[in-house]
Amino acid sequence: MSDATLPKPTAPALQKKRGRILGNPGLVVAALVLGLITLMAVFAPLIAPHDPYVQVLDDRLIPPAFVDAEMSDPRYLLGTDNLGRDYLSRLIYGARISLLIGLLTVLVSGVIGTTLGVAAGYFGGRVDTVVSFLITTRLSLPVVMVALAVVAVAGGSLRVVVLVLGLLLWDRFAVVMRSATMQLRNLEYVAAARSVGCSTPRILLGEILPNLVSALVVVASYEMAQAILLEAALSFLGLGVQPPLPSWGLMVAEAKEVMLFDPWVILLPGLAICILVLAINMLGDGIRDATAPEGRS
Repeated sequence: MSDATLPKPTAPALQKKRGRILGNPGLVVAALVLGLITLMAVFAPLIAPHDPYVQVLDDRLIPPAFVDAEMSDPRYLLGTDNLGRDYLSRLIYGARISLLIGLLTVLVSGVIGTTLGVAAGYFGGRVDTVVSFLITTRLSLPVVMVALAVVAVAGGSLRVVVLVLGLLLWDRFAVVMRSATMQLRNLEYVAAARSVGCSTPRILLGEILPNLVSALVVVASYEMAQAILLEAALSFLGLGVQPPLPSWGLMVAEAKEVMLFDPWVILLPGLAICILVLAINMLGDGIRDATAPEGRS
């Protein structure tokens, strides 16, 4: 079917959809928080007060003013780490690492999972059997253990972490896309496109995929949050992003030696990870409610 034959959304429908979005406080708050973190990451060189890699050993472990006003230094709003690096600058640049890993991981896993899921759901038969076997095999592998083993062998780096996580987190995309495609392949507009002689790629790209976007966004938000947490866990164990990159997980790992005496050193990056993951999950949940509000309060 051509786009010209599809009904255009009316003004009341657009207003109703806008009302669903603006009427969901969780979605609005999550979008604002994630937008602020994204802007902070993009404009990090303009916002960060110091170079996040510069070490000033005479200024090690200076606490922020809200922890100890007398020992704080106005040059370092959030203090310094055990190597004298400005903590605020490292937190700002750390947002770049977390968002980059989350986005690239979702891109890799999304392409793999969506391709397999759509193919299995649309063609069925042997294709579905093979894809179902691959999904079952993947689900039998513990993500954390496999990631630890592969990264330990291949070496920790940003590229390795993204590839490992991308190749391990595609199963949810495949399961959801397979189920959704099975529901769509027999609907009237798909049958009409098939009856007028549209090719299979045209049907998949023009009729099936556009109707999977909302489900795809929800799954992508969940997987992005999971990828950020897994990267933080790998970096905490010393097998993820390597120093001196300002990864939030690596900052937590570097702070564990002094956390009993200076708990704020581990609290700040941990809180940043919590806020980012919570915002991503709330955004995905809000998009789900806005796009499929039936049966929800």
